[in-house]
Amino acid sequence: MALTKVEAAKLTDDMLLRGVIETIVMESPVLQRLPFMEVVGTGLTYNREATLPAATFYEVGDTWTESTPTFTQVTTGLKILGGDADIDHFLLQTYRDPNELEAIVIQSKAKAVAHAFLATFYTGDASADPKQFDGLRRLVPASQTFQPGPNGGSLTLELLDQLVDLVKPGKPDALLMSKRTRRKLSQLRRQSGTVLESDVDQFGQRVLFYDGIPVLVDDFVPDNETLGTGTGLSSIYAVKWGPSGLMGLENGGIVVEEVGALETKNARRWRVRWYCGLALFSTVAVARLQGIAAN
Repeated sequence: MALTKVEAAKLTDDMLLRGVIETIVMESPVLQRLPFMEVVGTGLTYNREATLPAATFYEVGDTWTESTPTFTQVTTGLKILGGDADIDHFLLQTYRDPNELEAIVIQSKAKAVAHAFLATFYTGDASADPKQFDGLRRLVPASQTFQPGPNGGSLTLELLDQLVDLVKPGKPDALLMSKRTRRKLSQLRRQSGTVLESDVDQFGQRVLFYDGIPVLVDDFVPDNETLGTGTGLSSIYAVKWGPSGLMGLENGGIVVEEVGALETKNARRWRVRWYCGLALFSTVAVARLQGIAAN
């Protein structure tokens, strides 16, 4: 069963773990919405639809011919993400509330774990670093990627509509972009005589909408991409979440473990670890508008 990290936090009675999950979730609108699948083993192998079977019209008495779809087998491995947090015994003994101190330090480490996941969510490249999973930059196929020009170019509403139309079936569940690109989009809407619609989501945050699609602004969408001779460029990703689109993978969820007292250091160590990955079940469930200039 797929759960978002928001829902997973509700299922634990461990207040420390719940605080860690909530800290991780609040670092990005992606982690608030990305569903996660529990994987048994070290990875997931699945069949991605490559071609549809044929269908045609027949006369009465015609001989019917059989055809089958073809699939591409894809394997996505889980990666080990985490970090250790040491808390000095002197501080634990002298701090007014040692439990509060531990929670602060552990949640700071949880924030670092979230940042590492989100950076990899967009720019991860397992061929360059086998320790990490492939992010959207690698997962979106060339057939679902287009540019304003060979060296990038300015964002237009027509380009954004083209991006939306690449995602099938139906509309994307979200448009992921940087703050800089969001500002440009707002400017384009004002110039066209309309503004982006807005509403409050389930987290009490105000979210913008473009043609009914949530515009999720994420600090981890880079503004320093290159294309041809163009530099300082960014991308917009259109995504569908879920088992027919994009999902996170994990085994055992986020774990907060007390390692204990250290031999060579007057401190106690905690470890935050997450066996995680990212899977794209349909290549038409995502699309990328690459090479968006600042102006």
